[in-house]
Amino acid sequence: MRKSLIAMSCVAAFATTSFSSDVNTEMYKQIQALKAQIEALEKKVAAQETVQTQKVEQPAVTAIDEKRIEKIEKKLDTVSKTATAAKIQSGNDNLKWDVDFRTQVDNIQYKLANGSKAKNDALLTNRLWLGMGYKADDNSSFHGKLSYNKAFGDTANHSQSNTNPGYANFDWVTNENATDNTLKVKEAYWLYTQEKLFGSDIPWAASVGRRPSTDGLPINIRNDQQANSPLSHVVDVEFDGFSIKFDTQSLTGLTGSWFKICGGRGLTNAKPRFDMSGTSYATDNTKNVDVDMLGFIAAPYDNGQYSVHMNYAKAWNLIGFTQADMYDGNNSNNAFVDSGDIQFATILFKTEGIGNGISDYLDNTTAFASFAGSETSPSDKGMLGSLNSETGTSVWLGINAPCPITPDSAKIGFEWNKGSKYWRSMTYGEDTYAGSKIATRGQAWEVYRTQKLTNALSFGVSYVLMQYDYTGSNSFFGYDGKPNAINSAEAIQAGAVKEAQDVRAYMRYKF
Repeated sequence: MRKSLIAMSCVAAFATTSFSSDVNTEMYKQIQALKAQIEALEKKVAAQETVQTQKVEQPAVTAIDEKRIEKIEKKLDTVSKTATAAKIQSGNDNLKWDVDFRTQVDNIQYKLANGSKAKNDALLTNRLWLGMGYKADDNSSFHGKLSYNKAFGDTANHSQSNTNPGYANFDWVTNENATDNTLKVKEAYWLYTQEKLFGSDIPWAASVGRRPSTDGLPINIRNDQQANSPLSHVVDVEFDGFSIKFDTQSLTGLTGSWFKICGGRGLTNAKPRFDMSGTSYATDNTKNVDVDMLGFIAAPYDNGQYSVHMNYAKAWNLIGFTQADMYDGNNSNNAFVDSGDIQFATILFKTEGIGNGISDYLDNTTAFASFAGSETSPSDKGMLGSLNSETGTSVWLGINAPCPITPDSAKIGFEWNKGSKYWRSMTYGEDTYAGSKIATRGQAWEVYRTQKLTNALSFGVSYVLMQYDYTGSNSFFGYDGKPNAINSAEAIQAGAVKEAQDVRAYMRYKF
């Protein structure tokens, strides 16, 4: 009897220690009450045994106590099962979910090369991200993200969603366009990690799936979220692929250094199923060949404050339209052709904190400078309107600092972009409704402020101005991407966008 009570006491104590963080306050109180009852009964039994040792006759208290103990045991067992179920529900036995929900209003204004204007005074959108993760063991985990992005009132497949015909459902941007109320897969991949590579002290990781390939450095700073991969100056687009990462600090001796090989497929030309040919998923030679990308991302140095980041990538068989298709008077029949290949490279310098202990303000200030280049290798169809290899460059500077009025809860930021005539990026997934500012052939300016209201709720405002020197900044890679001077007769005739601005405000809930 005494051993049973002691064991029950240990169980109760263990329950309070293990589950107090996972079970509600009421359950915790019940366990504590049961523990107190058990301790009281232990004292009674101990007193009874002392009396029996002195050969003093004891009335039938033992039987009554036994019944009480049985009831307490049953109740404790029920509470323990409930606590265990609660722990399983919130612990490692299920997917861990997080939510990022944003309601936003954009005031969008365009000035065209022919002198006309276009605008939307209030584009209202809701964007929902449902993040998920599961770590089955020390070496393998799953990560995913579901996305919903919808303009207020846009529930039908009509002109707002730009899907028939159009490119809102295009695989590179399916989650960055405001379409309908469907939930789409933005990310889904498994991750395998190991501490040693063939016995050497080089931690490494491998991953395959729908990549976290948008919102990388440094666009994540403005977006107030963790950086994904790769660097967004050259690649900010959804695609499927793989990555293999190596922590190289022990190999190079450089603090925080790592190297990652990445590859993926942007488009496939496999035939659809049930296309009446009987050759489902075979190569369709009437379509553009597969669009593939391969490259590397590296951080040669990262000490937590100062860091250097690099990205190189090459993409093959990129899509575009021919001049004949663009001017045949029937754009709905335009077919993509293989425009050629392109190489991207960027290097980014970032500091999280300026100086060392100069002031709290500078300690909490982030600044970056990114330099990027692109080089085309056109097919016989031409690339960016040229049959020659063309090189473009881009500069991106930014700073993010505490707001002087409310430095503990708000940040302000300023960014500037400058792109040359033949600058070309893969930034179709940039979350800016007026177009990718990173792709601007000309200058782009942005100023923003973010304000934390509660642990989960935040508010943000921003102003983006894009001034184009050349056309084609947001086009594909064929003749449609040709950089005509914005004041040229061709740009004026086409009604090309000369200037775009986007003033936005949002409320965001993240947990």
